[in-house]
Formats: sequence, C-alpha cells, structure tokens
Amino acid sequence: MDIGIDLGTASVLIYVNGEGIVLEEPSVVAINHKTDKVMSVGLEAHKMIGKTPSYINAVRPLREGIICDYKVAEAMIQYFIKKVCTDKFVKPRIALCVPSGITNVESNAVMDVAISSGARKVFLIEEPVAAAIGAGIDLSNPNGNLIVDIGGGTTDIAVLSLNGIVNKKSIKTAGDVFSQVIIKYMRANHGMLIGERMADRIKQEIASVHYQEDRATTAKGRSLTTGLPCAMEIRRSMLYEGLLREAMQIVAAIREVIEKTPPELVGDIYTNGILLTGGGALLDGMDRLIEEQTRIATRVAENPIQCVAIGTGKSFDYLDVLVDGFISPSVKKF
Repeated sequence: MDIGIDLGTASVLIYVNGEGIVLEEPSVVAINHKTDKVMSVGLEAHKMIGKTPSYINAVRPLREGIICDYKVAEAMIQYFIKKVCTDKFVKPRIALCVPSGITNVESNAVMDVAISSGARKVFLIEEPVAAAIGAGIDLSNPNGNLIVDIGGGTTDIAVLSLNGIVNKKSIKTAGDVFSQVIIKYMRANHGMLIGERMADRIKQEIASVHYQEDRATTAKGRSLTTGLPCAMEIRRSMLYEGLLREAMQIVAAIREVIEKTPPELVGDIYTNGILLTGGGALLDGMDRLIEEQTRIATRVAENPIQCVAIGTGKSFDYLDVLVDGFISPSVKKF
C-alpha cells in the first residue's frame, strides 16, 4: 500500500494509490493535560480552538512547515494512518512532502515520526516538485517551469527542468502570516481581540492583495477596553495595506529565483507562465499581483489545495526518475 501525505501547517491531506484523496482534515490535536492523553484529532480538535477549558489545549504540532512538537505530531499521523489504512497488518510505504528549505535535523524528525507511526519505508519529497506532479506537468522535458506553492507555514518556489530542480527558495511568509496581519490590525486599530478561526474566516471572505471593489464582513471578538464581547464591520480596504506588504515578500522571493535562473529557462518560464498551488494561492488577487509585478502570465492550479497531496501520492512512480526532489530516502525497516 502506497500513501502520499501532505503534512501541512494548516491541514493534512492523504492520497492513497488507486483511490485518490481519502482524507482532508485540519492538523490540530486536542490534549487533556490532566491525563496527558490525546482527546481528539483533526476536524473535532479544530472546533475546540479557543473554546477549551484551561486543562485542554488544542495545538498545531507543525509550525512553518516543520514539526515543532514531536509527540503530538506522532499521535496525529498515527491517527490519520489508522483511519485510511484499515488493515493493521499492512505496513504502507509513505511519501511525505516537506518544504524546500528543510534541514537534516528537521527531515530526520519527519522520517522518525512516520516510521514510528507504522510506515514500512519513508520518502520525503519537496513541495514544489510534488505540486508540479500533482498539476500534471511533465518534468522529463528540457523545459523550464516555475512553481510557487503557498501553504500555511511556508511558501516554496522552484524552477524545474529535466527531472531536476534548477533553482529554489523557501520563505516563512505564507497563509498563517496573512491571518496574523488581520489579528494584529484588529488589536492595534480597533482594540479588538479576535481568534485564529475568525481571522481565517475574514481572510477567506474579504482579504485581497489586488482588490478592485471594496467588500465588508462582520468581525466578532472581545473588546480590550471593556473586556466584553463586541462585533464590528470590517472592510477590505482596511486590511489591504498590511496584506500587500506581506504579499510583496513572496513577489521578492519569486524575483530572486528568476534572477538566478539561466536565461534559456527564463524564456521557457515566460512562455509557460507561473503556476500557483497551495491554499494561499486562493487569496484574492494573489495571481494578479504576481503577474503585474513579474510581467509573467500567472495562473492558479486547477485544484490548488489538493495539488501537493496528489503529487505526493503519485511520486512513487518517479522514484527512479527524478534527479532532485527526494530528500535522502529512508532505508529503515521494521
């Protein structure tokens, strides 16, 4: 059994060969500190964020695309693997996608977690390569493709050609940063404290980095002056400046990658355009902003959120083909 896991900061997606995407849940774990036991994982735990008693904590075991809490991450992956792999006697091969800038220590941590969760063999694949495979791009041709994967914790940019990575860069500006901009704005300008889930809802409904029309939604939270619940209307134009400042960091990273790319491949990129994947690609105006700043046609992948997971699941077909993309495949076995 071959399983591809997109182990994201915001959500976990699992692709099983022959079945497609079988699981898509938030990467959140609720822990009871009195008993030190895991209460719930995924969707159920996500509903608890900001709504739990003091002894229950809903946490994200991944930050900026890497594992920050080993034990909790292990419990989460074990839970998800058991959910999709019903035969407990079958130990699957697992491919996990990781940020391009991952260190040896971080990659070993991911491998160890996957192996202790019941994997027979573990492969790590870089996010832009998985995104390209998931988007159906033929990597075997001598043809330059620029992939920008905007996840929850990291943005990974890579130029791919002839089954290899020509140039790459990974930055920490991604979906979570845009949510934090909204939380900080509400606190600093309106004396209102809002939670992560409210910030995510506002981001999805009205946030834009290249807006043409103004929109409004209602933000609910706690007043910092009275300490009481409050609600107010928030407009797209209020958030625009702060969000644009962060989006320009992504644009600057894309420019840097293009500047270091051989001119022949830059010509290919100009023809093929830039491909955006990941949940951050759905932020309103992101494709238009990148196209305007780089003067290269930019498009969002057909299925940007599931693209990386699909590519990770299909990566087993490329084990002997890809020159780059896989990070030191594990040879550990039970």
